[in-house]
Amino acid sequence: MENTTTVTDFFLLGFEGLQRCKFVLFVLVLMIYVGTVVGNLVIIALISLSHFFNSPMYFFLRHLSFCDIMFTTNIVPNMLRVILEEGSKISIPGCVAQYHIFGFSASTESFLLTVMSFDRYLAICNPLHYNAIMDLKLQFYLVTSSWMLSLMVTIVSLVLICMLHFCGPDVINHFFCDVAPLIDLSCSDTSMLEMEIYVSSVPIVLLPFLFITGTYISIFVAIMRIPSTTGRQKAFSTCSSHLIVVCMYFGTLFAVYVVPIRETSREVNKILSLLYTVVTPFFNPIIYSLRNQDIRVVLEKHICRRNINDK
Repeated sequence: MENTTTVTDFFLLGFEGLQRCKFVLFVLVLMIYVGTVVGNLVIIALISLSHFFNSPMYFFLRHLSFCDIMFTTNIVPNMLRVILEEGSKISIPGCVAQYHIFGFSASTESFLLTVMSFDRYLAICNPLHYNAIMDLKLQFYLVTSSWMLSLMVTIVSLVLICMLHFCGPDVINHFFCDVAPLIDLSCSDTSMLEMEIYVSSVPIVLLPFLFITGTYISIFVAIMRIPSTTGRQKAFSTCSSHLIVVCMYFGTLFAVYVVPIRETSREVNKILSLLYTVVTPFFNPIIYSLRNQDIRVVLEKHICRRNINDK
């Protein structure tokens, strides 16, 4: 048998060539992360405490906000250390756990966005039967299925990754543990893992994207049939926030995982990964709060009430 060196941890390179502006990047990412957590917590609190938000859309939005918090918290705190220290070590179990949580939360967000598009489809294309179809039982079933299906899909890749052996090198040219660097660094046969990734991308990315596209085609057709301009604007405003988030999320996912990226484009890959791991979760609460009149009204009432109590 050949002597091999067993790797016990990896070294995350992070963003090379940014030594002079690492503090600026650190502060910027930290501010975005704090804004993401606070913004999503505010949405969760408003929906949970106010009886005004009792429609299915807000029930799904609350789970989406929680998923965003889990998604970004799994990556950003360690990424801040990588930026500040210009690279940082992470143990193999920690790296595998980070990737699994990343895949689990990303898959759940994909399924939740799909569920929300189905909700908007029923509300606009079948408004008379909407309340009868989208009852509490169906809401709970759709949300539970999103979380459980994500767990079942990602647990397979977790088992396959845990079976890999790493014997050097130990440097990951990224700011978090993605699956591509793990495959590159493994000295085991990764053909099963690579096949599983391609197969799992169908229910996680491709099918949700096609379903959402189909629902919005039906939604746009239904909206164009509305005779009044005011009615069309009102109908479109109920799904515009969700559509913007879908375009941002799936656009970056396709750019990173579907479009082949060459070895010379790793810095571009990092920037795109930064978009969907840091920027997109930050903009989600902003988009939903600014473009949703109900959330703005309730938030303004709480702010005004607190100012009056302080006086």
